Amino acid sequence: MNTKTNDKFNAKTHMNEGVCTVFLSGELDLSVAPDFRLVMEPLVGNSEIDLIVNMKEMTYIDSTGIGILLSILKARHGMQARFAVEEVPPQIQKLFDMTGIAKFFQT
Repeated sequence: MNTKTNDKFNAKTHMNEGVCTVFLSGELDLSVAPDFRLVMEPLVGNSEIDLIVNMKEMTYIDSTGIGILLSILKARHGMQARFAVEEVPPQIQKLFDMTGIAKFFQT
């Protein structure tokens, strides 16, 4: 399990039988975007795994965080590799619905 933590954001990875789940907690915004990218970069390019982001413990996401998720989606789609988000909290799901991006994230 790989972990990246700071005062307001945490990302932990868990690999199980070809599925890598990244568990996020806290706030994903401009100030922690570099930390999130460091965790995700080696995973995004690995087409041999299914990549899932679990957002159950997320409290906030801004446009920077959304942009990173969309760039991951685009990269994974180009490789025909699975990318999904799961357990999206209601306040973040509402934002995904309002912006029209919810339909792009498989669950």
